Amino acid sequence: MRHPKDLAEEQARLISVCLVIIAAVATGAALAYMRPALVPFVLAVFLYYIVSPLADLLELRAHLPRWASTIVTLLVVAGLIFAIGLLATFSMRGLLASADLYRERLTELTQQVVRALNAWGIDIGQPVLLEWVRALPTGRMLQTSAGRAFGLLTNGFLILIFVIFLLLGRRREMIKSAVFREIDSKIRRFLGLKFVISAVTGILVGLILSLLGLDLALVFGLLTFFLNFIPSVGSIVAVLLPMPVAIVQYDTLLPVMGVLVLPGIVQMVIGNGIDPKIMGQGLDLSPVTVLIALVFWGLIWGVAGMLLAAPMTAILRIVLAQFDTTWPASELLAGRFPEAGHTGTWTATPPPGIDQSTAAPTVD
Repeated sequence: MRHPKDLAEEQARLISVCLVIIAAVATGAALAYMRPALVPFVLAVFLYYIVSPLADLLELRAHLPRWASTIVTLLVVAGLIFAIGLLATFSMRGLLASADLYRERLTELTQQVVRALNAWGIDIGQPVLLEWVRALPTGRMLQTSAGRAFGLLTNGFLILIFVIFLLLGRRREMIKSAVFREIDSKIRRFLGLKFVISAVTGILVGLILSLLGLDLALVFGLLTFFLNFIPSVGSIVAVLLPMPVAIVQYDTLLPVMGVLVLPGIVQMVIGNGIDPKIMGQGLDLSPVTVLIALVFWGLIWGVAGMLLAAPMTAILRIVLAQFDTTWPASELLAGRFPEAGHTGTWTATPPPGIDQSTAAPTVD
């Protein structure tokens, strides 16, 4: 017969697990419900981390007042948003003007496939397939895509407003908690380096596709920049995304292979060679953790959630590492099994002017 104390401890652990599950489900539901407000705000926070070094540089090196450095930084951000909007607008106009040409080319390709299947004696309902392709509402689909792009730009102005208040209210000297200082330093370094690496990748891919004469080459380069913020999956999607346009546009196989292979080489060289060396340990997350985070945040916040999945999960890991009870979960997120009898490994150095005895405790 089991000892009553052991039974009580087991029941307590079971109750704790059930409470954690209930809290996780409730939190997920709240995040999904508040998505229209939270997504622009969280995006603004991460954009603030990217542009705040410029504001600090103008304020500390150029000796500009807070309001002047904020205005210059916001002009840079607004200029980038405006340039992206112009690029998307002109590209979508050109695509809408060529909608009929794309539909005719797609119909020709389908007819070639149908003739080949008929010659091989394979029947998959070719007449139905051909009629379905001819009836595709290409123009309506492109207009819907343009409307969604305009909606993203509208959210961009809301994000810009959030960034204004974050820049005006920034007080880095007030961050005395070691937990928040570690979060601040890791996320700032990750986003800054990732921004530069993604920008270089997007520019190279855009130039390659432009030299190959692909329609919407600059748009695909821009999408490569954004998709590179999504670990693992984003680079694969960025390589495959131009393929439908290339298949419809080109008459021969060679340029289609070029659209697939050359950007793929860029992604492999930067993603597997340069990126790991520059990023170093990065966010200290297991690849399995990153994939699960992509699925979770993608279900809750869509594409924006996938873009933010890695840094938000890293923040969660850092916070969990500060407490003895949740430290094993932090180690699991990093892909390490906690050692028996070991409660934590996190250490931090207090900021200048803060006494060691008042700083956050070190866990051994």
